[in-house]
Amino acid sequence: MSTYDTLRHFADKWGLLFMLLVFVAAVLWVYRPGARASYRAQGDIPFKHDERPAQ
Repeated sequence: MSTYDTLRHFADKWGLLFMLLVFVAAVLWVYRPGARASYRAQGDIPFKHDERPAQ
């Protein structure tokens, strides 16, 4: 078996599992409790100094 075939079989089996775990971790990180306030504050950054017009 060549190196390419070995790496391909490894990626077929464990690469998909790894990518699935990374995706699940990212989703859990985004929807963790208490994250809403942080994302709300970050979303309001462009409007922070909106009281005066641009020069």
